[in-house]
Amino acid sequence: MTTSRGTKVALSIFAVIAFAFVYVPLAVVLISSFNAGDTLAWPPQGFSTQWWGKAIDNEGVRNAIVTSVILGLVATAVALILGTLAALALSRFNFFGKDAVSLLIILPIALPGIVTGIALNNVFTSYLGGLTFMTLVVGHSTFCIVVIYNNAIARLRRMGGNMEEASADLGARGFTTFRRVTFPLMRSAILAGAVLAFGLSFDEIIVTTFTAGPGITTLPIWIYQNLFRPNQAPIVNVVAAALVIVSIIPIYIVQRFSSADERGGGVI
Repeated sequence: MTTSRGTKVALSIFAVIAFAFVYVPLAVVLISSFNAGDTLAWPPQGFSTQWWGKAIDNEGVRNAIVTSVILGLVATAVALILGTLAALALSRFNFFGKDAVSLLIILPIALPGIVTGIALNNVFTSYLGGLTFMTLVVGHSTFCIVVIYNNAIARLRRMGGNMEEASADLGARGFTTFRRVTFPLMRSAILAGAVLAFGLSFDEIIVTTFTAGPGITTLPIWIYQNLFRPNQAPIVNVVAAALVIVSIIPIYIVQRFSSADERGGGVI
């Protein structure tokens, strides 16, 4: 099937517009982080790195980053265990209500965040004694599990069960088969899901607003609270620019593992 020259030109123009729509605002944020002025005025009033130094020295930023990282790691760890186990159960066994269970696992990512947040807030405040850091972990785990589950079950369906059956025929027990056959084959999918889950947790603000305990501030909450405060906007730009730069690392990791899967090889 050949594509006409006009179609290629139209698709190229559309691609350029789409990339510009995404990346031009990110470039503006990055440039603004070196603005010598103390407002969000454009164009920048000059070049300066003073706001980067102030952002590093800002205790609120440091505490928010630490909280977000710890929260993301804990929520991702919970999601890795529960999401992988759920994927194994639903892909390898048939039982009554299987489709309903699958729907219930996926539902939190489909619901608006504010609905999930309000529902969790009502449960935690009415029946579980109030909001704490652990309620925040539970809130984030609800949608992190979906990401891990989707990646894991997609890989399991793609793998089929032949390799595991062959392992069992050779005398390997269930855990040995999982450790030596199943897990190595689905490892890259799980890692990709874990990176994405951590990113979603780190970036989440709506569910966080409804499930965070008193005095707990994640980085997105800190950015929202300080965006329009006097003299804080440039620091917010620095934090946003730093996040854009740091985000390149997990994206590269996921892309590398995905490329290795397409080549049929592994990643060391």
